[in-house]
Amino acid sequence: MASARSIPSETESTEQLVQQNLATTNVSHDNTSDLEAGPINEKHQSKDDVNQVNWENDDDSANPLNWSPVHKWKNLGIISAMSLATPLASTMFAPSVPQVMVEFHSSSANLETFVISIFVLGFAFGPLLVAPVSEIYGRRPVYLISITLFLVFTIACAVSNSLGMLIAFRFLCGCAGSPAITLGGATIGDSLPKDKRGAAMAIWGMGPMLGPILGPIIGGYLSAAKGWRWIFWLQAIISGVLTLLGSVFLKETYAVVILEKKAATLRKTTGNQELRSALHDGLSAKQRMTQAITRPLKMLFLSPIVMILSLYVTFLFGMTYLFITTFPRVFTVQYGFSTGSTGLTYLGLGIGIIFGMAIAGKGSDVLYKMMKDRHEGKEEPEYRLPPMVVSAPLVAVSFLWYGWSAQEKAHWIVPILGTVCFGLGMFPGFMSVNMYLVHTYGRYSASAIAASKVLQSIGGAVLPLAGEPLYDRLGLGWGNSVIAFIALAFFPVPWLLFKYGATLRNMGRVKF
Repeated sequence: MASARSIPSETESTEQLVQQNLATTNVSHDNTSDLEAGPINEKHQSKDDVNQVNWENDDDSANPLNWSPVHKWKNLGIISAMSLATPLASTMFAPSVPQVMVEFHSSSANLETFVISIFVLGFAFGPLLVAPVSEIYGRRPVYLISITLFLVFTIACAVSNSLGMLIAFRFLCGCAGSPAITLGGATIGDSLPKDKRGAAMAIWGMGPMLGPILGPIIGGYLSAAKGWRWIFWLQAIISGVLTLLGSVFLKETYAVVILEKKAATLRKTTGNQELRSALHDGLSAKQRMTQAITRPLKMLFLSPIVMILSLYVTFLFGMTYLFITTFPRVFTVQYGFSTGSTGLTYLGLGIGIIFGMAIAGKGSDVLYKMMKDRHEGKEEPEYRLPPMVVSAPLVAVSFLWYGWSAQEKAHWIVPILGTVCFGLGMFPGFMSVNMYLVHTYGRYSASAIAASKVLQSIGGAVLPLAGEPLYDRLGLGWGNSVIAFIALAFFPVPWLLFKYGATLRNMGRVKF
């Protein structure tokens, strides 16, 4: 049988259709390969390849970078809500744990702590799967499947008839709840240019920080009024609403998957099986899956910059959860607060995070543009680090402030103001790290953030366990001073990364 190209009379319109849908423009740096992400197979990057499927033009509305602000923020709004809802669930349950232990006839202090921290361990394992899967099948299906599973596992927690069942489904909730906090930064990178990501990254990043702080406030009053099971029913209602909203409004943002689908459609309609996406990497499905699954851990252990940034945010995240887990002791023992009133003490952290979000969210883009202009338009990920450099000392100051004011039983507002200082110093660090990874790793930014989340979540689960023994042995003053000294040891890290980050990015470069 003759090929389609050899029968002009019958295929003229088909050839025109193909030509209309094949863009021969160069693919942008954002959508192809970043320096450290590894190059896409060059044999598929020829500008003159008529079988290469690309965007129609620079203004193609199918490209998420060209969506209207309404469509972009609708997408990001749903993802930000998911990134708030799942971390909220991590600590909302904490005030009701004594009720659970009584109902299931357990007095184990270890199990009492474990039933809370197991959720955060789920945050560590989930990203290792969801990030690479999103880089093969797209962001949207991962978001929707995960929030649906989160709903199912939350209902299972609500109807648990044993402590073991509750612990198991809490872990699965953590795994299913991890995509929004793992993929959100990558989704922002998919749909916003480099110099306009600050506000979006701040809003999305506020969820994982603010959720764990609001959780105990809501959980304390709800469990006292309705019992511990209603905490999970409320979480199920929230996740059910988000599942419906996501199913209706959430759109795919990953350019690689969008162009692959476009190429598949054209292959079907034209019969030309040589058509391929401009972002196709030349790998088989099996090879792509193998690389994707191992990519986060390779990034973590083989890229010095990813490891250093991960250790820094691990410390910050662990200290956040240390505050969360030790507040009840500090404010009930030192100040005689009731259980419900103790929940309100978390508002100091929340206020600090909101101030940090406002300052870093606005200032990050401004500083980035200033540094870009100063260096003749050159765009470097290090330009996102100044907010972290400036805010880093506040972390050490906050622990000294909080610890010694509580030790000396100063007015209760004084240690709470110390936690405001922590929130203000911590949030720019998280935001800067996420923006750095998204900028550096481009199409593989989801895997880079996942690598960071692994250590971060383990730190959030493990480091708070040191709080009680530390305070028992050294007291609140010197115990928090030890933490402050550790924070001071981390203080040079942001500045060193700002100064020498480019050198670290060039060390041990691996094709991911």
